[in-house]
Amino acid sequence: MPGVSIIIPTLNEGSCLERTLRNLRLLEPPAQEVFVVDGGSEDQTITIAQQAGVKVIFSQGRGRSLQMNQGAAAATGEILCFLHADTLLPDDAIAVIEQTLKDQSIAGGGFISLMVGEHTTRWGISLHNYLKTYYAPLVFRPHLFFKGLRLLFGDQVMFCRRADFWTCGGFDSELPILEEADLCLKLVRCGRLRQVNRVVQSSDRRVARWGSLKATAIYVYIGFLWGFGVSAAYLKQFYEDVR
Repeated sequence: MPGVSIIIPTLNEGSCLERTLRNLRLLEPPAQEVFVVDGGSEDQTITIAQQAGVKVIFSQGRGRSLQMNQGAAAATGEILCFLHADTLLPDDAIAVIEQTLKDQSIAGGGFISLMVGEHTTRWGISLHNYLKTYYAPLVFRPHLFFKGLRLLFGDQVMFCRRADFWTCGGFDSELPILEEADLCLKLVRCGRLRQVNRVVQSSDRRVARWGSLKATAIYVYIGFLWGFGVSAAYLKQFYEDVR
């Protein structure tokens, strides 16, 4: 079976990384390797990663695109899986990923993201995030939608073959946000993208900070502007970092 390399970009993720790495130890079958690619954390992120025994890469700069590309360059697995530090996988995630990519017509995929917090589950926003995987490409790139384009984002835990990742150029390191959507536009040249019918749990920390209405408005606003070709550099101002 092809090995799966899990790549986690981090920047001051000490509050959630330990739980995520503990979750990865429960995967059956296990990942071939796990990389934490750090962008200059000033908290306990590095210590937590080292104590967990995962491979740590010190990034040449900050930015998820750059960090994930560095992780991909170091990976030896035939499949790359990009995981946020605040997202938890189901125990059989590796088997699900490998089974999905057995179909050679599929170039990549992601999971259904269920946004959860300490005291609540964000059902409404989770439903919208599920639906936008389909409606965003249908509205803005209909010709690619019918070729298999689905817009997947970081909290959906994107995965693809390492060969296809590099064939399409990897993540655009110049993009401050929406790097996953950009990768989807390139990856669909290699085959269809699929949102698998399995759930991962993602932190609601951004929604908790903004509130549900504001978060939904920002997500929709950014998505539509991106669809009309507005640059990610401009859109980044509406998407503050939240730890």
